[in-house]
Amino acid sequence: MGSDAVKFGLVASLGRPGGNVTGAALLFNLLATKQLEFLHEVTPAAGSIALLVNPDNPNAESDASEAQATARALGLKLLVVKVRSETELERGFATLVQQGAGAVLINPDPFFTSRPDKVAALTARYKIPAIHYLREFTTAGGLASYVTNFADGYRQAGLYAGRILKGEKPADLPVVQATKVELVLNLKTAKALGLTVPLPLLGRADEVIE
Repeated sequence: MGSDAVKFGLVASLGRPGGNVTGAALLFNLLATKQLEFLHEVTPAAGSIALLVNPDNPNAESDASEAQATARALGLKLLVVKVRSETELERGFATLVQQGAGAVLINPDPFFTSRPDKVAALTARYKIPAIHYLREFTTAGGLASYVTNFADGYRQAGLYAGRILKGEKPADLPVVQATKVELVLNLKTAKALGLTVPLPLLGRADEVIE
């Protein structure tokens, strides 16, 4: 899962899960701080950044609160835009542009996960820099993604499934936190948006699409 398993009561702690649940934590919902910092580096003139959230997601409120704290620390105004349907997605992008957002952060949610191409197309239509939590968004034409490596998480889950099938108890297997997080940048999109990616940020990228 991408959120905090302890906060949601699935496990007692990461080190000692207890109960009958363990697994791999992909940490999607803990990456917003770095994502906002990346957006700020690429769009330093932007005084306002939008956060696109699905209000039906149980993480939405806490994620928005944490993003607000990060935005304040960076001297930014954060505009929270709530989206739960195709119609609201179109309207949400129009709203954030009308309200002067200089960039947008996509919050983790299955609704956005299933629509990386649609979200990328809207960022292109409205000419707004965006960062996502899926690599597929960037390959579809979005500006950037900062994402946990799915393959690493699946590998860990597979290893644990094998150990449990051989008789080990989930309660005794610590929740594994993903350690591979990748920054993917689309320079073709940056050029189309009139952005220059700072060299230090370019040097930190794990993958550059040209």
